[in-house]
Amino acid sequence: MGLVHADICLSNPKAPELEKMRVDALVDTEAVTLCVPEHVAVQLKLEEIEQREVTTADGKLHVVSYVGPVQVNFHKRTCFTGAFVLGDAVLMGAVPMEDMDLVIEPARQRVTVNPQSPNIPSAIVK
Repeated sequence: MGLVHADICLSNPKAPELEKMRVDALVDTEAVTLCVPEHVAVQLKLEEIEQREVTTADGKLHVVSYVGPVQVNFHKRTCFTGAFVLGDAVLMGAVPMEDMDLVIEPARQRVTVNPQSPNIPSAIVK
């Protein structure tokens, strides 16, 4: 399977007067959270909550800003999360995918809503 991208909207729920940003996000189910480049964090006026240490795919440790809250929209689904500030493109990991009940269609290399719950997101809570 090649790279999978999703067209998502990002916004700052604490600053509703700011315009939402439509971005092409790389989707990676092996990544956990949302990552945004510095310019996205600045444009959305996302507040730094704390510094966190992250390990990137090359095995290197980095101290990065953790910002939020960030509202993520995909089709008619939404979630609220924090984001690491790093890289030069938006990366959407498993947590926002699960929160919005999204799945990857490998054959079409695209993200879609879970076909088992097409109308509203579902979750397993125990």
